[in-house]
Amino acid sequence: MELKDKTKITFHSGILTIGGTVIEIAYKDAHIFFDFGTEFRPELALPDEQLQTLVDNGLVPRLKNIYDPRLSYSYQGEENQTFRHTAVFLSHVHLDHSKMINYLDPAIPLYTLKESKDILTFLNREGEFLLPSPFEETNYTRPMIGLEKGAMIQVGEIQVEVVPVDHDAYGASALLIHTPDSFITYTGDLRLHGHNSEDTKRFCEKAKHTDILMMEGVSISFPERPTDPKQIKIMSEEDLVQQMVRLVDANQNRQITFNGYPANVLRFEKIVDASPRTVVLEAKMAALILEVLGKQVAYYYLPHDKEITHLDKKLEISYEVLRNDQSQYLWQVVDHFEELLPNGLYIHSDAQPLGEFDPNYRIFLDLLASHQIEFVRLACSGHAFPDDLKQIIAWIEPKCLVPIHTLHPEKLENPFGERILPHRGESLYL
Repeated sequence: MELKDKTKITFHSGILTIGGTVIEIAYKDAHIFFDFGTEFRPELALPDEQLQTLVDNGLVPRLKNIYDPRLSYSYQGEENQTFRHTAVFLSHVHLDHSKMINYLDPAIPLYTLKESKDILTFLNREGEFLLPSPFEETNYTRPMIGLEKGAMIQVGEIQVEVVPVDHDAYGASALLIHTPDSFITYTGDLRLHGHNSEDTKRFCEKAKHTDILMMEGVSISFPERPTDPKQIKIMSEEDLVQQMVRLVDANQNRQITFNGYPANVLRFEKIVDASPRTVVLEAKMAALILEVLGKQVAYYYLPHDKEITHLDKKLEISYEVLRNDQSQYLWQVVDHFEELLPNGLYIHSDAQPLGEFDPNYRIFLDLLASHQIEFVRLACSGHAFPDDLKQIIAWIEPKCLVPIHTLHPEKLENPFGERILPHRGESLYL
């Protein structure tokens, strides 16, 4: 058999780091890539985020005939093969998996679950989420092909099944990849403690005895952190919702506001359903809930917001009513914190700014404190806990394990077969 007729996996990036996973699988004249994000390294203080700058600083990999040919980028690598069939797959919307999709050649199809497509378009509605294309409008999001759960895509002789998994970004998926000689699995980001944990379990059943399991390991990357006195320890999404209810019940006659990460639409829905008070969301978030989950919820507009015509007008609550409320509503606040009543309670649930690594976090806490607003953090990881990573491996029993998306891949073991710890840019032939 000629070497070109074997399955080839190239680990372009996402090795010994969290984020920026770009992996290529090639067979004969076809190849696919997943995902298409960037590494997060603010300490580099780059002068810009142009493609060549990102490549030169190692935040995205050198790729041939994959980036938009109109961009100022010169490929300098060893790849000399040409392909008739190319496709890119996104596992979910987080920036470390999606940020550079506007730099992708417009002629290359980009696949993801339809929920991820809707959420990503929403997050980039102001053009401030993804890297912008210099050839399009500011809020441009390049076309994506939104798939149904379990969809099968054929790229040359490579078949890809897109399978939902549980993650804090709704619409997350894993990939089951079949070539004529191999069965390869990519987990994307996943966990067992969310509302859709059964999705992860079903994925594991489908991936049973895969030849190669490429698995995220975010939770094994860090030593256990000191307890944050402002953060209530949460072990599951259900626990988070119950803690939110407890806080609302314990703070009668007090203004209560909150915010969360918009991609976690299921968390918002569960809070709406469980809260003792009427939950009121910012109109744009309510529109996203309607788009993705088909559910109408109470909402409000900030002054000068544009009306969203497909929201139910009967569910609109006045901003002025919310600003002066201390007993009836639990409402989402994303800005203008200085307009809240003093002595209120604000619940921070994986919203921006995310934590101490973000320089805006301390500024944000000081702003709330200056207005006498109590801050409570309710956070729930989007990644499987270390013991759950072991359980997922045990369910799948992979012939070979490749830990990725982690600072310490050596901590993940495979009792069922081989383990490979690749280097960035390394290729593996099956």
